[in-house]
Amino acid sequence: MNLDSSVIKSWVPSWFMRIVIFLVILPSLGLFGLSTASGSGASGYYGAEPADVQYSMIVFYAAVASFFALERRFFSFIAIKPYLLISSLLQIITSYICYTTHNYQVLLLFRFIQGMANCASTTICITLIFGQLKTERAREIGYSVFYGMLLCIAQFTTLVTAPLLDAFDFNALYKAVIFLYVPGTVILFFLLNNVRIEKKIPLYQLDWASFLIYAVALCLLGYVLVYGQQYEWFSDPRITYSSIGVIFLLLTHVLRQKGLKRAYLDLSVFKYKKFALGALLIFILYICRGAMGVTTTYLVTILGMDPIHIGYLYTANIAGVILSILISSRMVLMQRPMRLIWIVGFLFLLIFHVWMYNLFVPQADATTYILPLFIQGLGAGTLMTPIILFMISAVPAHLGGTASATGVFFRFAGFCSSIAVINYFSITKQSEHLIRFQEQLSTSNGLATQRISGYKQLLVSRGIAPDQASRLANGLLSKSVHVQTQLRYAMDYYQLISWVIIATILLIALYPAVNRTVINLRGNQPSPASF
Repeated sequence: MNLDSSVIKSWVPSWFMRIVIFLVILPSLGLFGLSTASGSGASGYYGAEPADVQYSMIVFYAAVASFFALERRFFSFIAIKPYLLISSLLQIITSYICYTTHNYQVLLLFRFIQGMANCASTTICITLIFGQLKTERAREIGYSVFYGMLLCIAQFTTLVTAPLLDAFDFNALYKAVIFLYVPGTVILFFLLNNVRIEKKIPLYQLDWASFLIYAVALCLLGYVLVYGQQYEWFSDPRITYSSIGVIFLLLTHVLRQKGLKRAYLDLSVFKYKKFALGALLIFILYICRGAMGVTTTYLVTILGMDPIHIGYLYTANIAGVILSILISSRMVLMQRPMRLIWIVGFLFLLIFHVWMYNLFVPQADATTYILPLFIQGLGAGTLMTPIILFMISAVPAHLGGTASATGVFFRFAGFCSSIAVINYFSITKQSEHLIRFQEQLSTSNGLATQRISGYKQLLVSRGIAPDQASRLANGLLSKSVHVQTQLRYAMDYYQLISWVIIATILLIALYPAVNRTVINLRGNQPSPASF
């Protein structure tokens, strides 16, 4: 179907349509990034722990990942104008409820509904983008820009929301999203004709059972990975029963799909080795992206930077992403070897991790981290779109939808796994280093006495009374030990990820079939389940 003539009114210029689509998709992407905007602000407002804030984001993500396959039935049945209104109104209403409530359980419920509606609105936008871009070159650039926006959304959200959070409570962000939705949705509504983009399929035999099984399994998987370390894994019955539930539900889901005539997700995509390779690489990429959370924690807790200045610093990362998506899309269009593109991207990430490993120090100037963050953006932007396009091009066209939806699962799993690994290093490794430092600073070897004496002399020289200086010296020693344990945990984490990247580069270099996959942007469309 020619979208220009049938869906979009004939008098609308292409450049204006693209701006309007951007206005609609920006708040949709922003809803995902809200939970990362200020973990402490969200925790304080909803009376929850930091892990609870992370889990609210996981619930949103699980809804997007699980609803994608079912959402296509609604998209084909409902005309595009009412479908746009339904999805946008659902997101506005759920955002308003998240704005007004202080109840964490209510927040979780409506974040899930919000994720389902978000999947619908993103489907509309990416389908309009896909129809606007006629040539393979234009489509490759379009998808590079789209997935580049996904890579930038957390940093962009930090940059934009920091001034708001400095003046208002956390819930004001949901109010801002509501106001962002209105103009783009209203304008797009009047620019569209009331037609269906796909052939109308009646809403019978909707596989709600598969959706519910899959959604609950993803929510439980996220629960285990987010709370596992905090609850000491299987020593806590909540984690044990949740893990059993994940295994049971996923097995039930797999057996159900094999028995259905029209599978919710066609698992035959895993028969294609190159698809499995792409799934592994996107999983690894999302684990590597988790390192940015460790960097943010370091900038806040060790260097004492405020969110506004962290947002400014992350503009270097955004610049790296923008530059790299332009270069990587050009390389794909010129049919450069996929192996070369991937190795270059992971080399950028390796440079970032090794460099940051050596930059974790108690005191540093913020400008020191501009170039490393820029390089991290280069690596992520070089990898994201080529890996996703490689995955959907590795399967026949009739499996493109399942390949996209399954790819979202691996992004979800990588995202949750990165949280689990960071929690492990944050809790376990910090404790190990704390014990080690305490042993080194025991009074028996005199090192602690020497440090305290030095702190005391410094404080007395600045006019503080000796008794008060003794108490403050003990506090300074304790703070110094705490800082060192945080630095060591961050260094341990970055060291582990560096070894993972090295192993990934070797896998890519040795895998023989990487360069034999032809990127196909005509038969298969990347997933609108965007995150």
